[in-house]
Amino acid sequence: MIFYEPGQHRLAGIAHDPFKALVAPRPIGWVSTMAADGSVNLAPYSFFNAIGEAPPMLAFSSSGAKDSATFAGEVREFVWNLVTFELREQMNETSAPLPRGQSEFRRAGLAMAASERVAPPRVASAQCAMECKVVDKLELRDVEGRGTNQHLVIGQVVGVHLAETALVDGAVETERLRPVARLGGSADYTVVERIFKMTRPPA
Repeated sequence: MIFYEPGQHRLAGIAHDPFKALVAPRPIGWVSTMAADGSVNLAPYSFFNAIGEAPPMLAFSSSGAKDSATFAGEVREFVWNLVTFELREQMNETSAPLPRGQSEFRRAGLAMAASERVAPPRVASAQCAMECKVVDKLELRDVEGRGTNQHLVIGQVVGVHLAETALVDGAVETERLRPVARLGGSADYTVVERIFKMTRPPA
């Protein structure tokens, strides 16, 4: 068993930091936001997940004060759009570092659809989209209390758009959606196509 402290992986004989490869797969936070001036942004985040269910909450973390975190802080709203296998190339296009004001929707050939409860639009072709209102936004700090320039945005889900084709007998069949998830490395992804079941043991 190898032991190393974060940032010291090379001293342990590991060429590439395995953090992202080990915390995997990670759902992709394909986040659409709107600035106070009406500018729209769409970007994928690999540090994203559901963090609560009553009420339902989602969170994404931005390395640096990028447009998604900045816009979400201004308008206090965002939309999470589900990345499925059919949308993988479009999602990747929206990761390009465009200047503010240039549309990721246009670059990726994606149509916008109006949301019901929030101002930012959703990806019209996404099989699921969750509209969120921001409940907290903070800069993460390390154990010494220093700022890290990593900005965590937490949103409460206030509306859900879901394709009927994802449902079987009133329940979502995830393999029908074929969601894409993030792995380690700069270009590694996976897709959910196979599911197995385990029953939770009784108390």
